Amino acid sequence: MSSRKFHILPLLLVLAIVLYACANIGTPDGGPYDETPPRIVHTSPKFGAVGSKATKIVLEFDENIKLERASEKVVISPPQINQPEIDASGKRITVSLQDSLKPNTTYTIDFSDAIQDNNEGNPMGDYAFTFSTGEQVDTMQVSGHVLDASNLEPIKGILVGLYRIPDSASNAFPDSIFRTKELERVSRTDSRGHFIIKGIAAGNYRVYALQDQDQDFKYSQKSEMLAFTDRVITPSFMPDVRHDTIWHDSIHYDSIIPVNYTHFLPDDIVLAAFQVAGKDRSMLKRERPQLEKFTLFFTGPDSTLPTFEGLNFDAADAFVLDANPTLDTLTYWIRDSLIYNLDTLNMVVHFNATDTLGRLQPTTDTLSLASKVSYEKTQKRKTDAWEEYAKNYRKEYKNEHKEELKGKKSKDIDAEIEVPPMPETFLEAKFSKQTMDPDNNLDIRFNEPIDTLYESMFHFSEVIDSTNHERPFVIQRIDNSPMAYRFFAEWKPESKYELVIDTGAIVNIYGKRLEGVKKTLSIKSLDTYSTLFVTLQNTDTSAVVQLLNSSDKVVKEVKAANNRADFYFVNPGTYYLRLFCDHDGDGKWTTGNYDSQQQAEEVYYYPGALDLRAKWEVNQTWNPKAQPLSQQKPAKITKQKPDKEKSTRSRNEERERNKAKQK
Repeated sequence: MSSRKFHILPLLLVLAIVLYACANIGTPDGGPYDETPPRIVHTSPKFGAVGSKATKIVLEFDENIKLERASEKVVISPPQINQPEIDASGKRITVSLQDSLKPNTTYTIDFSDAIQDNNEGNPMGDYAFTFSTGEQVDTMQVSGHVLDASNLEPIKGILVGLYRIPDSASNAFPDSIFRTKELERVSRTDSRGHFIIKGIAAGNYRVYALQDQDQDFKYSQKSEMLAFTDRVITPSFMPDVRHDTIWHDSIHYDSIIPVNYTHFLPDDIVLAAFQVAGKDRSMLKRERPQLEKFTLFFTGPDSTLPTFEGLNFDAADAFVLDANPTLDTLTYWIRDSLIYNLDTLNMVVHFNATDTLGRLQPTTDTLSLASKVSYEKTQKRKTDAWEEYAKNYRKEYKNEHKEELKGKKSKDIDAEIEVPPMPETFLEAKFSKQTMDPDNNLDIRFNEPIDTLYESMFHFSEVIDSTNHERPFVIQRIDNSPMAYRFFAEWKPESKYELVIDTGAIVNIYGKRLEGVKKTLSIKSLDTYSTLFVTLQNTDTSAVVQLLNSSDKVVKEVKAANNRADFYFVNPGTYYLRLFCDHDGDGKWTTGNYDSQQQAEEVYYYPGALDLRAKWEVNQTWNPKAQPLSQQKPAKITKQKPDKEKSTRSRNEERERNKAKQK
């Protein structure tokens, strides 16, 4: 027994030492990281199979894999009306097609870069599985970009598809096909707005883009963004060579090697996508936030304004309208206190709404508009304000007449004090900045509609050597709004002006007056500005040029004349240029219309930035058509940024570098 103990004790001691040593050395690193992308070892049916009748496609890999955002990235062509079932589990991806297979058709399941290994996330790279129900697999492909027609932003995730032009039809093509037939071959754009449509047979095609909201693969709703072109697409290919860079690390490269590849054409398709004007129109909601006004919200604009019949009031000349520029949000201010003091307004409203065929038709609705703030609550606020005012007045009166009121009871004093009416409540006004550029004007905005403006009570003068010299001016409503006015005058650089507005010069619909105002206005020196002269090439008289800031917002806009657009009084900074072709002459960019085969007005960007400094005169020549549209908009003002490209992380190399640093 003692002999056994003698042998067991050393063994336990050795084991304890080993465990202790292991605990102190640290956990083994488990060997090198897996940096190898997944590899397909078997497919069913075989890749490129012909005469296939399989509706279940199985891909098997050499390791466990996962699919990233399959619903977004995986595109099946021809498009599937019934959504396929896509499952990734273990080392297998299974795609079950729910639609019947079409005869003599090449099927492409484009996984893009969605496939990656499960542990390290190593991407497999762009991969598309192909088979055919006919005797051959079609291998042609075409590519290009889809951009927002209004601002050349890349559009991510929009559907792009083809219709084949029958050989017997030559270039004749029914425009109605986009509304009546599903797209035949499809793809989706990536974060750069780039698309590749694969598995195409030889022939002639027309290409379209569609934000397919109802997933029927055809243009069926006004709200769907779309793009089309008259260009006939004829797929082709040629042998070509590209030069790939072999990188040593993130900074240095080892070599540049030529690689032979098949170059598919065309690869320069550009589609300018737009949404048609005139959305389906209905009344979205209505609200009455206070007694004096109510607002009707519509889903789209209409040039014909609503009309009203009052059920518990007389609606004739009862309202003052304040409409937004797009005429889809209409705020009505109620003139008469006998009407607006009604807690609920009952009325019949007549307006135009879209019917089931997409046509605007007269519609009638009955509204009961209850104010969120009742008449009773409004009166209580007024009473509370009066009582607070009277209390403060009596307090001040007592402080001022302490000696006279000695010996009197407070109650009797309060009874003796005659409280005067509350001071007049004046109209609130907001003036734009008082230091102005010479090409600006002074804006005055109000929080309630204006009824009367007395121009004779405005006094405007230029201040020269402390002496006022009267100058002419004009006052006009801004966009016919009852709540905003613009004061126009000739402004000289480095000059000062004085504007005096008498009390009562402006009166709103409730009788509130503007209190007397005196404004000193300063115009900046010419030395603080830059000037930009743009000479245009390859444009026509429809060109309108816009100067943009770093947020892609319009700072100044000029209608081009004699192939020039000149910008004066530009504050120093970095700017960009955009041009649109104002074909209809309305002074604004106009969208397209598919039914009339009208494209949106063309938009171009100057591809670089312009650095404008004080006292500089910059001359810039610009040919808007010199570069492809997809390469024009500067990256710094492009909001749709490209996704970071996936690559295999060199984690083993990183680990070796870390070990070397520790030594």
